Amino acid sequence: MAVQIKKTYRGINPEMLRDEVRDLVQKRGIMVEEAKVQTYGLPSGATQSRVTMVFRAREEECGSAEIIGSPEGETKLMVDLDERLLSPESISALQEDLDFILGSYEVKW
Repeated sequence: MAVQIKKTYRGINPEMLRDEVRDLVQKRGIMVEEAKVQTYGLPSGATQSRVTMVFRAREEECGSAEIIGSPEGETKLMVDLDERLLSPESISALQEDLDFILGSYEVKW
């Protein structure tokens, strides 16, 4: 079973968000095995960025993250975490850290 965290931010670029997410998950003992950054050109001349990350704990894949940055300055984050491999406390602490560190950038609906 997976726990999913979805956030929308404004005013933070995808690379900075990637670095923050990486540091916060590593603080919880989760390793970032792979991170890919892709940039796409748009017909308008603007660019759009996409970041994908794979997480590992105890030699097993335990989650992933996707970050999409739009030319309008909005950045979306989706984190999937396997609750069979990560403790509820660790998942909750990660959510709290994301809210504290990035809360001022979050778009409230």
